[in-house]
Amino acid sequence: MSKVSYYTAEGLKKLRDELNHLKDVERPKASQAIAEARDKGDLSENAEYDAAKEAQGMLEMRISKLEEILANARIIDESQLDTSKVLIHSTVKIKNQENGMEMTYKLVAQSEADLAVGKISVDSPIGKGLLGKKVGDTAEIIVPNGIMKFDVIEITRD
Repeated sequence: MSKVSYYTAEGLKKLRDELNHLKDVERPKASQAIAEARDKGDLSENAEYDAAKEAQGMLEMRISKLEEILANARIIDESQLDTSKVLIHSTVKIKNQENGMEMTYKLVAQSEADLAVGKISVDSPIGKGLLGKKVGDTAEIIVPNGIMKFDVIEITRD
């Protein structure tokens, strides 16, 4: 049984757009590549045919995975979420106890994570460590170098 994942409307639209692109554009291209390779002769010694079949298999795996994700995806109504503690879709301002550096992250589903824009997965070590914390709590996060401690300064919703 697959687990339910929670997305923003924007994140879910991005997944649907990717699935539609793979089905409507990439799948016909893969079929065409196989047909062209097949026309080149003996299939037992045709590396181009083997490569095209392999690419098609990878494409079909990705399509299947996206369909599974979308079947178990739910959109979160962020207005109904509790802002007193860190949950998925919380924007959290934290302070590293060791160096005093402050960071702000939004906790999102794994497929929406993008560190460059401050979105981290709830499945990441920092995301897991912050879930359920309240303002003033300290999150102790296990990293390869040991344990990092972050103070939760602020929790907001976008």
